[in-house]
Amino acid sequence: MGQIQLKQVTKSFGDVQVIPPLDLTIQDGEFTVFVGPSGCGKSTLLRLIAGLEDITTGHIEIDGVDATDLVPAKRGLAMVFQSYALYPHMSVRKNIAFPLKMAKMDQAEIDRRVDAAARVLNLADYIDRRPGQLSGGQRQRVAIGRAIVREPSAFLFDEPLSNLDAALRVGMRMEISELHTKLATTMVYVTHDQVEAMTMADKIVVLQAGVIEQVGSPLELYRAPRNKFVAGFIGSPKMNFIEGELAARHGAHTIGVRPEHIDVVVSGGEWQGTVGVAEHLGSDTFFHIHNTGLAETLTVRAIGDVSLKHGDTIHLTPRTEEIHKFDASGLRIE
Repeated sequence: MGQIQLKQVTKSFGDVQVIPPLDLTIQDGEFTVFVGPSGCGKSTLLRLIAGLEDITTGHIEIDGVDATDLVPAKRGLAMVFQSYALYPHMSVRKNIAFPLKMAKMDQAEIDRRVDAAARVLNLADYIDRRPGQLSGGQRQRVAIGRAIVREPSAFLFDEPLSNLDAALRVGMRMEISELHTKLATTMVYVTHDQVEAMTMADKIVVLQAGVIEQVGSPLELYRAPRNKFVAGFIGSPKMNFIEGELAARHGAHTIGVRPEHIDVVVSGGEWQGTVGVAEHLGSDTFFHIHNTGLAETLTVRAIGDVSLKHGDTIHLTPRTEEIHKFDASGLRIE
């Protein structure tokens, strides 16, 4: 079991309240991602769940048991940090076994758990190496292995991939997702990277200034963002926002349209502008368009390597059914 419930939880540092009253339920076996810009409170929220920070008011329940005043070791959770926090003088085996040694577990059981974790994480061939002999991705897998052997009711990940290069991040995203499938254990994952959130999560919690802006599946947040903040944060590149007369014609204060929902046409498009920067990625091309009379810059995604360059005139047609409308307060209009 690994259900986690936060009930009217708040956190203040002195006179500054960084987490206003917050309610959230993370279901058993769910992969939940906390996402938001730097300083939005996502890591603080994770540390409250772990017991590394005391909540100011409210309650935290784990599997129906009030864990508000329990020390971290009694919560049945395992945390994987941004830094690997491995012991450099110990082998992979000893690093993974360390929390079990501290718990004075029987050696035969320690060996069973360590060997099982090493197999799951493809570390069996490196079991006698030291951290300095491993790649960044392998060191992160050792840190995850040290969490796995504790057999927790839930795993807590605090931006575990931020120290890895781009290629390793993609690989580790897949490995952690596969690990979740194998273990079927609750995972709570913090990141500022919305691509990680979209590709890994069962449920995303979007935070801003300690407030939950929206909770839902990746596709729910992509297709029906609750407000302009979520609309602009979820999706890469970010949504284009247009105000003024065009928005008013749609009965809105602001309209939003994603770069992938604007089609590049040969001529006669509904909009036209001038190509500023063209990012040719092979499978896709991203154009940053000026002089449209709509917004300072429009970003457009075209499929394939479209042969337009800086200074060229570009013709565009938005997909009307994909236009999002927002009122003066920023809330989405259905």
